[in-house]
Order: sequence, then C-alpha cells, then structure tokens
Amino acid sequence: MGWWSYKRRSSREAQKHMSDDNWGAYLEVRKAQGEWERARLMFDEASGEDQIDYAIFILEAAERKYQIHLKHAKLLGLNRSQMQSEEG
Repeated sequence: MGWWSYKRRSSREAQKHMSDDNWGAYLEVRKAQGEWERARLMFDEASGEDQIDYAIFILEAAERKYQIHLKHAKLLGLNRSQMQSEEG
C-alpha cells in the first residue's frame, strides 16, 4: 500500500498544482481583460490629439497583454467552458 498511496497522493498534488496553474492563468486573463476594457473606455472618452494618441497607445498595449494571457491559458489547455466553470 505504501507506493500506491504515494502515487495517488502525488497524482492529487499534481492535479492541485495544475489547478493552481489554471486558476492563476484564469485570473491573469480576467485582469488583462479588465485593463483592456478600461483602455477602451479611455479611448472613447479621449478628446484632443494628445489624449487620443495616448489612449491608442494604452489600448494597443492592453490588447497585446490580453492576447498574451489568452495564449498562455490556451497552452495550458484552458478553454472558455473551463474558465467559466472555474468561476462557479
């Protein structure tokens, strides 16, 4: 029973670690999504050439960051349904 219980325990720890990685990736995606949405609002409310230029810069950076985190989540094997099940 010794090696079997160790193997089962190791498997549970690996699943927990994987779950922690997935949860972390999920949180990063949600955070990047929020930043992107705020950048869109900033762009919508920008007035004047300088503010518009700055808002475009921030929006492009936020979009890229969001894409990077989505790509990382995809590499971990997360998809939309898994991310939604993590919420509940």
